[in-house]
Amino acid sequence: MTLGTRRKVEWLIERALFACAAGSVLVTAGIIGVLVFETYEFFREVPIRGFLFGTVWTPLFYDAQFGVLPLVSGTILVSLIAMLVAMPTGLLSAIYLSEYAPSRVRRVVKPVLEVLAGVPTVVFGYFALLFVTPLLQRVFPDLALFNALSPGLVMGIMILPLVSSLSEDALHAVPNGLREGAYALGATKMQAALRVVVPAALSGISASFILAMSRAIGETMIVAIAAGQQPRLTANPMNSVETMTAYIVQVSMGDTPAGSIAFRTIFAVGMLLFLMTFALNLVSDWLRRRFREQYS
Repeated sequence: MTLGTRRKVEWLIERALFACAAGSVLVTAGIIGVLVFETYEFFREVPIRGFLFGTVWTPLFYDAQFGVLPLVSGTILVSLIAMLVAMPTGLLSAIYLSEYAPSRVRRVVKPVLEVLAGVPTVVFGYFALLFVTPLLQRVFPDLALFNALSPGLVMGIMILPLVSSLSEDALHAVPNGLREGAYALGATKMQAALRVVVPAALSGISASFILAMSRAIGETMIVAIAAGQQPRLTANPMNSVETMTAYIVQVSMGDTPAGSIAFRTIFAVGMLLFLMTFALNLVSDWLRRRFREQYS
């Protein structure tokens, strides 16, 4: 290949890479633009104060009410249950893989654990509805068929690989010199792991928690199948609730006329969901930069 031909090929590759990067930026800008426009049209008819602080959500009824707090509370309730499952289990599994497991076991267990991330979420949803809920009803007879507890537990299993993999990578990146120094001072393996390695990897661990929370908030199919469609302002996980994503799925089925105020609620809810996940990503980035350790 001559020098001129090589330069032309490199020029084409550079332009192709730029087009890919620009395309992703344009798609993101288009999504945000649609959300902003439709949300603006929605708030021309609905007061923003009533939307954010109202406690009744019945936009599809004749006497429509647009208080989004029941959807927000349902989303947060299910996500908190999921994080109560994923955070300790994921962190403990990451500590085991990083500090205790032989390299041969680590090479096998970590990919197997990450296979959970490849299971379709609709499968998790029916697993929660048809297996986990009947199992929980044997322990809690008052548990409703559609509830927040079952999808929350299953969602915690679903996001466990995210917490475990990212936390394990952060722990594995801690220099061995810190471990050896702890051992030289008489620390046991557990003391070195919990008091030296985990604090040194705190930025990566905290970022994995926030990203997992963001993933849980944005989950759709599990809650749409197993949590129900009753927007209820409650903190009781035994009751049926409706999350923000489940409501968007409900309205998007095609029964609501496009352009109506009820149809535009999905964009207002979507914008609020976008702002919540965007804020969590900003917190994750701040924690990563704030607690990141520099090693020479």
